[in-house]
Amino acid sequence: MGTLHLVATPIGNLEDVTLRALRVLREAELVLAEDTRHTRVLLDRHGIAAEPVSLHGHNEQKRSELALAVLARGADVALVSDAGTPLVSDPGERLVRAALAAGHTVCAVPGPSAVLAALVASGLASGGFSFVGFPPRRAGERGALFASLRDRAETLVLFESPRRLAATLRELSDALGARRACVARELTKLHEELARGTLEELAARFAAGARGEVTLVVEGAPARGAAAESEVVDAAIRARAAAGGSASEIARDVARATGAPRSAVYRRVLETR
Repeated sequence: MGTLHLVATPIGNLEDVTLRALRVLREAELVLAEDTRHTRVLLDRHGIAAEPVSLHGHNEQKRSELALAVLARGADVALVSDAGTPLVSDPGERLVRAALAAGHTVCAVPGPSAVLAALVASGLASGGFSFVGFPPRRAGERGALFASLRDRAETLVLFESPRRLAATLRELSDALGARRACVARELTKLHEELARGTLEELAARFAAGARGEVTLVVEGAPARGAAAESEVVDAAIRARAAAGGSASEIARDVARATGAPRSAVYRRVLETR
């Protein structure tokens, strides 16, 4: 059985490739690339003779069949995207699932990542984060997504088209309020830019648009104060009490809904009756 290697490649600076990635690309019988012209530049830079074969959203099924045939012979296959780690907002998931289902080994060759590079350089909390990917283009879906992020305490990381950056910053400001953020543009490239400020300030800064690849990092929701938590619990108690039931039943349901300790909720139910 062969091995499918998911090889991270530079997001800009070609020196950011790992020694292991170069070895795997040299030894693989088949190198699959999202854009063969883009990957050819990397291979030529490091003297690798492999001829990459395209794998993108329109031919992944056909290319997966080719890769499975190579893996079945016991040979290795390498998958790369245009930049960064494969499968992160890029094609390849179908191939990985097929390889695993056929019993082949799938391993990651870690390396450059725009998500992590932007996160650690943003100046925002990096202990916990959520990667949102590219927001939907339809207004209703975008609005629903941004509203769902309002109470998320962890730092948020998004990809966005430079053409939609200003609009996204404005919509995030409307949905999330006054949050700090960082626009990481053209990471590791000649014209790298890390712009920091509030969502509103950044929306004004990029009102005329932007160029290049963009990763957006947004501060998480502030922690709720004790007073705010109490108001949420009280509101939940009033709403649940309107439907009737014993104090114990109301406390049970409110505790489940709010995450507050059941004993504390029970005492509050008795106090408000």
